[in-house]
Amino acid sequence: MFPFLYMVKYKRVLVKISGESLAGEKGFGIDDKVVKEISAQLKKVCETGVAVGVVVGGGNFWRGRQTDEMDRSTADYIGMLATVMNGLALQAELERQGAQTRLQTAINMTKIAEPFIVRKALSHFEKGRIVIFACGTGSPYFTTDTAAALRAAEIGAEALLLGKNVDGVYDSDPKENAKAVKYERISYMEVINKKLKVMDATAVTMCMENKIPIITFAAGEKDSVVKAVSGEVNGTVIE
Repeated sequence: MFPFLYMVKYKRVLVKISGESLAGEKGFGIDDKVVKEISAQLKKVCETGVAVGVVVGGGNFWRGRQTDEMDRSTADYIGMLATVMNGLALQAELERQGAQTRLQTAINMTKIAEPFIVRKALSHFEKGRIVIFACGTGSPYFTTDTAAALRAAEIGAEALLLGKNVDGVYDSDPKENAKAVKYERISYMEVINKKLKVMDATAVTMCMENKIPIITFAAGEKDSVVKAVSGEVNGTVIE
């Protein structure tokens, strides 16, 4: 067991892990080192008594808007299947490290996961299990960011921790603009009005209406999840 060196600020959190961050430096597929690091942190946080829900994206395998040759609904369903692959990989590593988990999907896949039922998820939290939510909302035209905001509201999360492949919210893409300015704190409305590419407007609005702060951080950074739960994140706070 890891020593926990930070004070816990939140008792129940929803962690959104983007598919791109799981790809690490490879840019596609799953980077084992990233999955191991994220899993170790999730386990570490759970062991402190914090209820941990996780929503995984699928952008390391498929992005719904990457093709014009396919209707949007079909493309989005393919993306939902990609989140299941990531969810299974994360579950396998968490359990290899000794954590108790459950994978729930918004589309029934009873051979490999439970269907999403909020009461079951809450029961799992009470038993100290990490619950991974896959398949987004189960409906096309909604991003996994919106799914994360929805699940955060449904489980009563005190914060949405947003793990990306960059370390916060910038006024422009830091990969394209070396002079991009990072925000330490920013309001929901500023994110929406400035059209900052951190989450889609639907997700940000849902968090705003339910008073759920969004804490962004670099998913692959050491102890980034642990620090986010403690409120000492080296990223951006949206509230």
